[in-house]
Amino acid sequence: MRTWFWTLILFIAAVALALVLREHAGNVYLVTPHYLARASLTYVVLCTLGLFIVLYVLLRLLAWFSDGPERFRLWRGRRAQRRDQALLETGWISILEGRYEQAEKDLMKLMSKTRSQSSKVVAGLAAARAAHYQGQIAQRDEALAAARAAAGDDARLNEASAVASAELYLDQNRTEEAIELLQDLQDASSRHLHATRLLLRAYRQQGNAERVYELTRLLVRRSGIERQEALNHIEFAAAARLRVGGAEQFKALWSDLKSEEKILPGVALEAALIQEHEGNYEEAGRILEPAIAVSFDSRLLEAYAQCPPEYVGRRLAKAEEWLRSQPNNPVLLSTLGHLCLTSQLWGQGEHYLLRSLKIQGDLRNHALLGNLYDSLGRHDEAVSYWRKAASMAGTLPILAVSTALPAADTRHDPSHTDADSLPSQDDDDLPHYTYAASVVAEDLPDQGRPLPVVAEPVPPAATPSQDSLSSSSDLDDYFDTAPIPGVDLSQTSDRPRRSND
Repeated sequence: MRTWFWTLILFIAAVALALVLREHAGNVYLVTPHYLARASLTYVVLCTLGLFIVLYVLLRLLAWFSDGPERFRLWRGRRAQRRDQALLETGWISILEGRYEQAEKDLMKLMSKTRSQSSKVVAGLAAARAAHYQGQIAQRDEALAAARAAAGDDARLNEASAVASAELYLDQNRTEEAIELLQDLQDASSRHLHATRLLLRAYRQQGNAERVYELTRLLVRRSGIERQEALNHIEFAAAARLRVGGAEQFKALWSDLKSEEKILPGVALEAALIQEHEGNYEEAGRILEPAIAVSFDSRLLEAYAQCPPEYVGRRLAKAEEWLRSQPNNPVLLSTLGHLCLTSQLWGQGEHYLLRSLKIQGDLRNHALLGNLYDSLGRHDEAVSYWRKAASMAGTLPILAVSTALPAADTRHDPSHTDADSLPSQDDDDLPHYTYAASVVAEDLPDQGRPLPVVAEPVPPAATPSQDSLSSSSDLDDYFDTAPIPGVDLSQTSDRPRRSND
């Protein structure tokens, strides 16, 4: 647009000059002591314009040649900048595509060639991220150190290096190093929201409930965190603070929470446990009721069912009121059954527990029904439900009942022939107790170790009497001497040998 404007101005000036020269035709005289020159006015004007144009072109050419080195330096800088930008774009695209090895090569090449401080820092941080994704921790730490060194005294680049390093450390659960990097940024400016979010994540990993609570409140005021994420952090931190503070600090900690935070399951459950520990079951019920009405969390319902018989009436009425809006909630039905059993309403409790089991099998319901039937004298049904509860607790081994042990495989036992080739050994060198007993004896402490028992020599067997033979035959009649199916008794070494006579 600017070019068209100046072109129009020049065109108007040329037309105006032509009109003036046409109306004012004349001559121009140049008088000198020895010479007289005459020319038309039009010719003089055109020559003056031509001379001006020639001088302008000459001056422009002279300026162009004199600026050659600077122009060459700028060209090289622009070329290097385009190369750096291309390598950086290629590296980041490779990271996004998951080609981390290629990305690391491109970014390290950029770090070695670029002269730009910011490009070195960005390339180093990106290369560190690529190495982190590959699990190359040593290369990652080297890239981070190079990026921090390249940042120098630039505050903005130092902040970028600290935040990127802390984020990678948090992925590795190195919370102490991450907190050390982020705390300086947090102390310098509380408006650095991303650093504050990372610091919150670090303290959450560390389990520091106080700092999680403070930073979550700060981010909520700065609108730097989503509502649901903030409630999750508040639930963790507030429950931990109540657990540590106990009954002594309960009032102050509880009053510091908002109404929407008091009905969070973890917070309400911890507060109710504190009140129950102090014997305030009525107050514990009032804490649990609004939280249950919102979420119907199973932990809250199970805690609501735990109370002495004198407090069951109010809780039972409240649970039946909830049942109108949640008629098929198995945990609520189980809670009603538990409350009925506590108040000794056997029939109603059985009804609720069976309804809950029809919807969803639960170990707790089976155990409660087993206890109920055991109290009512229906022991077979009680045992049945207890077994179901035990089976739901995990896979149990199936034990065989009234079965005989399998016969030992003695086919590879040494025979008398094998023993003949062994060297003889004196009886005095043999131990006087068995191998298993010797192992037990070695495991026993030195003090109080029992001495080996030496068996007394047995006198030679006398000729059996008629009475002993008859008793032996009676024993043979009593025991089953039939061969065991599937066992070849000819291979056993303890079977008496029969003569061929």
